[in-house]
Amino acid sequence: MTAMPNRFADKMIGALLTLVILCSISPSQQESDYLIHVQSDLVLVNVTVRDKNGNFVQGLKPENFTILEDNKPQKVVSFDVENVDAVPPPDVTQVKPLPAAPSAPTPPVSPAQSTVAQFKDRRLIVLFFDLSAMEPDEIEHAVTSAERYVDAQMAPADLVSIVSLGSSLQVNQDFTTDRALLKKQLDQFSSGSGQGFEEGTTGTTEGTPDTGQPFTADDTEYNIFNTDRRLEALRSVAEKLSYVQQKKSLIYFSSGMDRTGIENESELRAAVNAAVRSNLAIYTMDMRGLQALVAGGEAQNASLRGASAYSGQATLNALNSNFTTQETLVTLASDTGGRAFLDSNDFSKIFKGVQQDTSTYYLLGYHSTNPARDGHYRRIVVKSTLPGVKIDYRRGYYAPADYRHSTKDDKERQLEEELASELPATDLPLYLGIAYFRLEGNKFFIPVSLVVPGSQIPFVRSSDRDKATLDVIGMVLDSGQHPLNRIRDTVTLAVNTSAEVQKKNVQYETGMSLLSGKYHLKFVVRENQTGRMGSFETDIDVPDLKAQPLKMSSVVLASQTQTAKKGANLNPLVHDGSEIIPNITHVFSASQHLLLYYEVYDPARPAVADPARGADKPGIRLLTNVAFFQGKTKTYESSLVEITELNARERKAAVFQLDIPLASLKPGFYTCQVNVIDDAGGHFLFPRLALLIRKEGRV
Repeated sequence: MTAMPNRFADKMIGALLTLVILCSISPSQQESDYLIHVQSDLVLVNVTVRDKNGNFVQGLKPENFTILEDNKPQKVVSFDVENVDAVPPPDVTQVKPLPAAPSAPTPPVSPAQSTVAQFKDRRLIVLFFDLSAMEPDEIEHAVTSAERYVDAQMAPADLVSIVSLGSSLQVNQDFTTDRALLKKQLDQFSSGSGQGFEEGTTGTTEGTPDTGQPFTADDTEYNIFNTDRRLEALRSVAEKLSYVQQKKSLIYFSSGMDRTGIENESELRAAVNAAVRSNLAIYTMDMRGLQALVAGGEAQNASLRGASAYSGQATLNALNSNFTTQETLVTLASDTGGRAFLDSNDFSKIFKGVQQDTSTYYLLGYHSTNPARDGHYRRIVVKSTLPGVKIDYRRGYYAPADYRHSTKDDKERQLEEELASELPATDLPLYLGIAYFRLEGNKFFIPVSLVVPGSQIPFVRSSDRDKATLDVIGMVLDSGQHPLNRIRDTVTLAVNTSAEVQKKNVQYETGMSLLSGKYHLKFVVRENQTGRMGSFETDIDVPDLKAQPLKMSSVVLASQTQTAKKGANLNPLVHDGSEIIPNITHVFSASQHLLLYYEVYDPARPAVADPARGADKPGIRLLTNVAFFQGKTKTYESSLVEITELNARERKAAVFQLDIPLASLKPGFYTCQVNVIDDAGGHFLFPRLALLIRKEGRV
């Protein structure tokens, strides 16, 4: 696809740029058991040297290696040989976590130095159980495979730790060689350990069951309806283990990740980069094993809708769905030096693979001759003086970046480089929501909402107000990677008291117009006190509605409106000088009103008038309402709304704006189903969205 002409791809609408202080409560920060800050310019490289027969070459010394960084030679200042096949000391059974700081005024010892003796010639393995989504039988399979490893496959050199993710991330067992301790902890995992809720998610009307799949509950409103929290958990584990120099392996037991887990590619890349920097290889295991996909659907699922069960489309959809849940597992494994084990009922293979990959290696360290803290990627090349050997090592790393000492031009260049970089920025939490509304033909308006928790924005006192500034930069690429739309803005926050903002969320609104097609969207936000940046990128698919029997826009959920800014005339969310502010988290308070906004385009008109309705000429007839479900139980349904004339004639659209008081619904998780019927054309749609209603005042 070539670059889109400017007459079709309008520039970012600058007048629509607004900043909103939202009333929703920002998530509280979870406290860690301990926190370790390590800053060192020592670059560590694991090197495996094998001969022509694939055997490990032993007895090498530092002078047998040459290290180049960006083609410049580096001096090897540390050298060690890790041989996990060696017999470990018999009295080492438990490795306790390091304290955050020494308790007595003794000479400081770095975490790396204090753990050399503990982890020397050890195979470090973390068993990560994702209990948040696995079914009871999958949890049982995961525990059984781990117990078999502990009983039959665990080597004397193996130091094993157990971590689990349910409603929160927990370290169930520190590194140990004690089989009894590991078995005791594994026995505590039961089929009831899962943390999922039987609530529906967004669905379509063709080839899917009447009830949605369960989603993962979370204690923060941003990640309730996606799998970012799993990637954050993996990143957290990697960062906690960064002080250990030796190579580490993490075995991730799960039942796959939904595609929503990779919509925010920044979080996925952050997890991968944290693992690479920490020398952690992730081995992913799909505990669903080898699956047989039944053409008509499995017995425990509801019956399918439409004709897809007879055309083969339902089977294709099932195969695609299964593939998308494994896509992230493959990415995590391949990008961190691990392996993905999918579609197999032999779960012992993963443990054999980990042991083979972490047998013997050389650990080289050097201080980079490049002092610049520019955040650029630096390529590493390792050579050996021995001829005919094969060398395996990591190919590079990202240098640290310093913000305070940067000039204005440097800061602007940092934004541009981060926008173009494949390395994500996740120091500043950033969340994004998009929708689509037809303007004309196959041209659509795409409203974009960026949200930053107010608790993450540092304010400085100036005069009688607290102030902070945010830099925003964004870009849209077409399927051919050609840039189309671009935005660059600096926003100033000035409030009477920053304490109020700390409890709320800051939302930034903009928009663009695009033709139907596939695009890639990336935004970067930076707060200008400490220079922390956050990025969010995702693929967006603007649909072609021409072939759809019932042409419908996105459904936007909201609870607030604001006065519209000048130049917002193209935004369908603006009516009578008021603009609807989308709620991208789908989390509401019981005292709020739920606003639903959506549009239907080109509704059918009957060939003749309907005298029974008192119509003397053919007209449209659209019916809509909203139903709320908890599980399979309908808890609320609004009254029907009927439209017989287009109320946005210039766009050939029928606009619906429903107002639902949430006080009549109990707090909890719901599936919101929007029912839309084109009575004249005999077509209908039932889009679903998950939402959470919280008690008033709950954090």
